[in-house]
Amino acid sequence: MQRGILHQAVQMRKEYLINQLIEVGYTKMVDGRQLYELTLTELEVVYCNVVG
Repeated sequence: MQRGILHQAVQMRKEYLINQLIEVGYTKMVDGRQLYELTLTELEVVYCNVVG
């Protein structure tokens, strides 16, 4: 049960970060990966670097 809740929370956070990055015009990594391909940790780092 706990794993399902954690997975859902991670997915919700990833969606939030992806939406925020798209809003500021960031849609793809320099290496060509799409935002949805990134891990939560990678998204957090990109978000901090791009949005501040």
